[in-house]
Amino acid sequence: MSGEEDARLADLQRERQLLEDQIAAQGEELNLLRTRFARYETALRGSQVTVYTQDRNLRYTSISNSMFGRPAERILGHTDEEILPADSGPGIIALKREVLASGHAKRAEFALNEGPGVRWYDLHVEPLRDGSGQIVGLTSASVDVTDRKEGEAHLRLLLRELTHRSKNLLAVIQAMARQTARHAGSTEGFLSQFAARLQALASSHDLLVRESWYGASLGELVRSQLGNESQVAFEGPDVALKPEAAQNLGLALHELAVNAKRYGALSVPDGRVSISWGQFGGGKDNAIEINWLEQFGPKVKARRKRGFGSLVIERNLERSLDAQVNLEFDPDGVHCRIVIPASQILAMR
Repeated sequence: MSGEEDARLADLQRERQLLEDQIAAQGEELNLLRTRFARYETALRGSQVTVYTQDRNLRYTSISNSMFGRPAERILGHTDEEILPADSGPGIIALKREVLASGHAKRAEFALNEGPGVRWYDLHVEPLRDGSGQIVGLTSASVDVTDRKEGEAHLRLLLRELTHRSKNLLAVIQAMARQTARHAGSTEGFLSQFAARLQALASSHDLLVRESWYGASLGELVRSQLGNESQVAFEGPDVALKPEAAQNLGLALHELAVNAKRYGALSVPDGRVSISWGQFGGGKDNAIEINWLEQFGPKVKARRKRGFGSLVIERNLERSLDAQVNLEFDPDGVHCRIVIPASQILAMR
């Protein structure tokens, strides 16, 4: 073999090696692309994002995962007219045709009726171009935002409810301020009594906030207004009160406790207060009878006129809760009987 042939053979071997190296490098790049694409598909399947393409006739040519309650294989090859509901389809189709005509991306949120409920989607649509820049279809990303929309709706509901309750609370505080001022003998007396009543109201609200304003336990309400007094005993079943009942009964218990500490059983070391509750009327419904009984305290004098405390205990409970109230200043101790109707009870065990 001549030297010229040897050189040509060497060149061919080098070219072959170069081609083999290029093929190997392309194979590695292809494997890397496959790995990245697999990760991309996995990420999309694990998210609420669906990426898809359509041709100019809005026929689906590729899709990353299921959408609109349909598996991917039941979407590919179909058009929007064939798979979208009649009530929301025209709007989505019009948006996509506008992108095809203008060449500008569009974004919109829309709702679809899917089975038992409505699903919300955030749709981003862009024109799909070929190598020459011609629009050949669309590429879109659809994100299921139902949880966010439901959260926003729930937040709006909570804000409306908060506004309503705030107005009611302000009305209660205004009435409490007027009545306290009417019965207080001095500015100092007004400030002291009003601050104590605000604190009683706040204690009831703390219980309600802890339970997301669903209701409050009657037992916890009693504890919040009387603390851990050694002279106080209470017993009764587990009862959950509605918010308005908890708020108004809390104020009534506060007034009973204040009266007992100033003039009644809790004003002397040997005095005792017992609070018990249970079903009213032999268990015909969920109405609750609460009994406040004071014993071994100073002799009780008959009240000639009703103060603010009596108004809160009697008139306020009767008016706001349709409760039955019997407040007796017996010589041996104050006895208050309160019947909370079933309409103000959430649950009882």
